[in-house]
Amino acid sequence: MNNSVLCDFTKVIGRILISVIFITAGYGKIAGYAGTQEYMAAAGVPGFLLPLVILLELGGGLAILFGFFTRWVALAFAAFCLISAWMFHNVPGDQMQQILFMKNLAIAGGFLFLACTGAGKFSFDHAMAKVKQK
Repeated sequence: MNNSVLCDFTKVIGRILISVIFITAGYGKIAGYAGTQEYMAAAGVPGFLLPLVILLELGGGLAILFGFFTRWVALAFAAFCLISAWMFHNVPGDQMQQILFMKNLAIAGGFLFLACTGAGKFSFDHAMAKVKQK
C-alpha cells in the first residue's frame, strides 16, 4: 500500500470520526433545545444563537462527513472549538472542564490539518473538482 492510498483511506476515517461528535451534539441540542438555551445563557451567550450552533454542528458535521466544502467548514469548526473552549470550559481548578478545554484545542488542531490537506479522494470536494476539470 503506497502513501497515497493510505492517506486517502485515513482522511475518510478521520472525517467520520471527527464529524460524529458534532452531528450527535447538534442533534442533541435540537432534542434538548430549552436546556441548551439555558446553559448558553448561564455562560453569557444569547440563546438566539442556538440555531446557528445547531446549523454548524449538524450541518457542518454532515459537510465534513461527506467532504463538502471541507476546507471552509473545517476553518469554521476550528474557530468554533477555540471559542467554545474559552467560553464554556475555561474553568481553572475544575479538572473535568480542563480536560474538555484541552479536547476542544485538540479537535481545533485536527480541523486546521483538515483545512490544510482537504477532504481527500473520497469526497464531494474531489468529485466536484473532477467535474470542473472536464
